[in-house]
Amino acid sequence: MSMACRACGESRLQPILSLGKTPLANRLLTAERLSEPEPAYPLDLVFCPSCSLVQITETVPPEDLFSEYSYFSSFSDTAVLSAMQLAERLVRDWSLGAASLVMEIASNDGYLLQHYRNLGVPVLGIEPAANVARVAESRNIPTRCDFFGRRLAQELVAEGRRADVLHANNVLAHVADLTGVVAGMELVLKPDGIAVIEVPYLRDLIEKCEFDTIYHEHLCYFSLNALERLFTRHRLVIADVEHLSLHGGSLRLFVAPEGASPSKRVAEMLAAELEAGMLEVGYYRDFSRRIEDLKGALVGLLRRLKSEGRHIAAYGASAKGSTLLNVFGIGADVLDFVVDRSTVKQGRFTPGTHLPILPPEALLERKPDYVLLLTWNFAEEILAQQAGYCALGGRFIIPVPVPQVV
Repeated sequence: MSMACRACGESRLQPILSLGKTPLANRLLTAERLSEPEPAYPLDLVFCPSCSLVQITETVPPEDLFSEYSYFSSFSDTAVLSAMQLAERLVRDWSLGAASLVMEIASNDGYLLQHYRNLGVPVLGIEPAANVARVAESRNIPTRCDFFGRRLAQELVAEGRRADVLHANNVLAHVADLTGVVAGMELVLKPDGIAVIEVPYLRDLIEKCEFDTIYHEHLCYFSLNALERLFTRHRLVIADVEHLSLHGGSLRLFVAPEGASPSKRVAEMLAAELEAGMLEVGYYRDFSRRIEDLKGALVGLLRRLKSEGRHIAAYGASAKGSTLLNVFGIGADVLDFVVDRSTVKQGRFTPGTHLPILPPEALLERKPDYVLLLTWNFAEEILAQQAGYCALGGRFIIPVPVPQVV
């Protein structure tokens, strides 16, 4: 293994899983580009025996992934509601007001910061995707279009801008310069500030077989132990942790400057991971086999339905959907089309599989018998939105952790 650990520099990384070569999960195609060669990159997962960080081996240049981006958080009612509740809680618990500053790294379209602004708290978004940053600015969310790291943090500090609250929701997994981003967090936080960081939780990924959350944008997959070691190296302390159901299982960290004391919940989760074996590569040994078992069950179900003359569509032109379809070889021979609520994605085609992306209304118009729910992390929200389709007899297939027809 030629690469070094993204967190600690260890070179003796141990293989966990290879998913082969896949296209970039959010590189949705226009009709004009369907005939062009589509780049694909290895998707291999490894374990660091020194700091226990799980990571992929390939680093696609961030400019290729994020300079123009097709994911807008505000298309998810669940994400917006969760953001509002979190903002209201932080304003209350940290007595934030007109003299405070809330920053967000990878602030997307302002789905979170808008709630602070509405409560009278000054905000600053940091968003590298120019098209997404423009949307945030149009909503009156001040946004710096740049990649966050040590350099930008130094610039912000020089401008007198330091954060009372610094948000980083589902961004740590995406950054190639992991140590630079965490060093930047330490710089830009006020001495009594708090960083509120959300990451998908590795234990849920492994134990619930959520392999489709592995794609090239997600460079790292975090346990609490790996995160603690990472932050400690940069004079930061995980003061508290919450285990959320969001996105199939996430951790919300409350990270403070050096000198803070970890809560009982932090100690208990660190110990639970150690007891489960997550700090040893053996914990991950049967992951590949379980994915193959899932493939057999899901592909078998879809092909049986197809052989019975059923029409099948999919819901969610998501990154995780791209991984699932490409790794399992599910394409136009099984699925008729994909629907997605995002108007940015509609009219395009899915990476690798080249399925047309239509508005959700197509389910009522075309009435497929079954819909493969690729965005299973928002199952409750989507099933409620599609009550009309279900009332017509339509059924959804939830693919993980085991195929389930609802």
